[in-house]
Amino acid sequence: MNIDFAYLLKVFPQVLLYLPTTLLLAVVSMIFAMILGLVLALLRESKITVLVKVIEFYISLFRGIPSLVQLFIIYFGLPQLFPALSDLTAMSAAIIGFSLKTSAYMAEIFRAALASVDWGQTEAGLSIGMNRSQIYRRIVLPQAMLNALPATGNTFISLIKDTSVAFALGVSELFAEGKMIAAESLRFFETFLVVGLIYWLVIIVYSRLQNWLEKKLNHSLQR
Repeated sequence: MNIDFAYLLKVFPQVLLYLPTTLLLAVVSMIFAMILGLVLALLRESKITVLVKVIEFYISLFRGIPSLVQLFIIYFGLPQLFPALSDLTAMSAAIIGFSLKTSAYMAEIFRAALASVDWGQTEAGLSIGMNRSQIYRRIVLPQAMLNALPATGNTFISLIKDTSVAFALGVSELFAEGKMIAAESLRFFETFLVVGLIYWLVIIVYSRLQNWLEKKLNHSLQR
């Protein structure tokens, strides 16, 4: 097996230049997904049958359709139905697609996290005159968010890797750049090895940050 290590070192910084684009896609999409997912989870708590069924349909739809298909529908399909969206950029379409899909997973994560908080704490809050909004804001949500942190982190890791499909829309992120470099040099193994290593290093760094955050938050609650 002939691996060109000099080429690995040469191409690494070239691919690394596109890491900010990948992180931008992942972070912005995750922020929107967490906000929308939390809203959906809280609305499901309303127990309004029609609303719950609509949210369940939304979750089922976006969890069931592959990411690439969703991106194609948003970027290529929606402008045909709504001409006003013809100016939608590939980056914007990718963020919308990733946000909608990830929000479906986050809604389920937050729903389980909310259910994990003991109902007795809500009753205790009501007994001292707090309204439900205060109880959720001061008691339920802080605990639920901590309980949801591990699953949220895993979802974010998956999202970082999923951003690689944005190349199909023409977004120049890590995988897209690696694909172009490999096509030019014909050094496919070395190029995609570099791409894979960069993704791996990003996941390692994020995992360490998440572990640190979990320990810090747990310590704060125990004090």
